[in-house]
Amino acid sequence: MNAFDPRPPFYLGIDLGGTNIKSGVVEDTGRPLSSVSIETEADRGPEVGIENLAKAGRLAVEASGLRWDQISGVGLGSPGTMDLSRGMLLQPPNLPGWNQLPIRDLLAAKLDKPTILQNDANAAAYGEYWAGAGRNTRSLVLFTLGTGVGCGIITEGRIIEGRHSHGGECGHIIVQMENGRRCGCGAYGHLEAYASATALVKRAHDLLSEGSMKSVLREIPPDDLTSRAISEAADAGDPAARRLMKETAFYLAVGTVTLLHTIDPDIVLFGGGMIAAGQGFLEDIRQHVQKMAFPAVAKGTRIDYAELGGDAGFIGAAGCARDAFGR
Repeated sequence: MNAFDPRPPFYLGIDLGGTNIKSGVVEDTGRPLSSVSIETEADRGPEVGIENLAKAGRLAVEASGLRWDQISGVGLGSPGTMDLSRGMLLQPPNLPGWNQLPIRDLLAAKLDKPTILQNDANAAAYGEYWAGAGRNTRSLVLFTLGTGVGCGIITEGRIIEGRHSHGGECGHIIVQMENGRRCGCGAYGHLEAYASATALVKRAHDLLSEGSMKSVLREIPPDDLTSRAISEAADAGDPAARRLMKETAFYLAVGTVTLLHTIDPDIVLFGGGMIAAGQGFLEDIRQHVQKMAFPAVAKGTRIDYAELGGDAGFIGAAGCARDAFGR
């Protein structure tokens, strides 16, 4: 067997999102053999959604060149609140009408394969731990920066799921005690309300409404303002955009330090669309961490960007199936 030969056993990973389903077959070392994406059609209800999950899985196996009987198990990563032990979605906000859904068992019946359910951020963290920027480490924290702030924690190879399946929800660390911004969950002062891509845009609108700073951001129609546009303006030297990005780096550092002093991981990673901000943004986070954390902890923890991009979720979900059914 050479370095490019697929190494069995093989697992199917499926990453469920409110808009798209991404799936792929992954070999025993964490290398994906296929990657496909189809629409979730979440608004058509869970029956259509489950059928689309199964379709995405079958397409991924077909694209991999393997036979269906070569797939040893299925891992499903999903957003929303869930009961992992029962394989249930509880109240997923991005999947209206999917409440109290036994999604694991429904998908297992469709595919006729043993299936495990995992939180999508946990699955992405496990993907980075197994086959991405965190390989060869023993503990890892991954923040995913997008519409919200997701988080997954791995320690000694185990995902921190928590007693009620809600461990690692670190986007909801409180970073502002008084007069905090409102989070998407309805509470105030959470990290997600300051450091997500959505929050960055909201903070930009607030800053521009004050009218005290000149900025190229004012030339962008309000509905077209994005986190990427803010990041690009910051790189070009725009003072308002630079202020917004530096403040975002500070809040992410606050969340990071909280976890450094709680978990003491080998590595903290940042993934999601906002990593397009580049090395300067990452260096700002590192500098704030150096100032706020215990020196020994800050020195011993690597802070970096994730490597697997949009594939992390299905790779990690497949890794969860490998742990559940392959040992």
